[in-house]
Amino acid sequence: MEIRSITILPGHGKHQQQDQVERIHLNMGDIVSIVGPTGSGKSTFINDIALFACQNTPSQRTILINGEFPSDEYTSDPSKNPIAFITQHTNFLSDLPVHKFLEFHAKIRKTGETSSLVQEVLAFANQLTGEPIIIEHSMTELSGGQTRALLIADAVIIGNSPIILLDEIENAGIDRTKALELLRQYHKIFIFVTHDPRIALLSDFRLVMKHGAVQQVIHTHDEERKAVHEIKKLDDLLLELRSIVRRGEQVTSRYIHERLLTHGYAVVPGGVA
Repeated sequence: MEIRSITILPGHGKHQQQDQVERIHLNMGDIVSIVGPTGSGKSTFINDIALFACQNTPSQRTILINGEFPSDEYTSDPSKNPIAFITQHTNFLSDLPVHKFLEFHAKIRKTGETSSLVQEVLAFANQLTGEPIIIEHSMTELSGGQTRALLIADAVIIGNSPIILLDEIENAGIDRTKALELLRQYHKIFIFVTHDPRIALLSDFRLVMKHGAVQQVIHTHDEERKAVHEIKKLDDLLLELRSIVRRGEQVTSRYIHERLLTHGYAVVPGGVA
């Protein structure tokens, strides 16, 4: 069955307070972020989606696919499950080389010519990581960031999952802006759990969580999209400083001031203007 949309019917939070949105309807091509402080219910919300909740989880939410209750085969047959869930704590048990792992998955899915799919996945993943993935390395040798990048690329290209859930990819050192640019090329529903302002403001809209319940839905407006450019400059400076520290070099306030000036910020006593 072709997936066209997913709908989340409201439930309640930790203290029985109701979700403040009547229903949340996502269409193919939507990119959505779930935001809120630690413990606000972001993971519970995304787990409800992954489990096709039907008032059978603590939140009592209900998930509909194409406006209807999901088919039982989604949960009974993994090959027909339309959702891929990339969690924070994904580890590989397989010690296969990367290319063998991807080849086996492609053959199982029967999604096309194997070698070209493997190369497409690697090309996608290597645009997200600081250190390229070596296809001869075993899966268990990959870093956390490489693992997450490879799984995202695999879910998009080989798994071809129409709905992809991503839990705090910013913690894996992935290039977030590049990831969103790449993902927008695919007509899928992407749902991010994130604390990262760049991901949140590059999404089409965001769900704000508090005490386990949805408080509001905020659609990203033009001014917020413009603000992303300024956030990127500051974020890039932090990434640059991180690289300097990793190389064993020293950081000075003068260097930071010079870099800020390069990006057009005026450094004044006590702060940045």
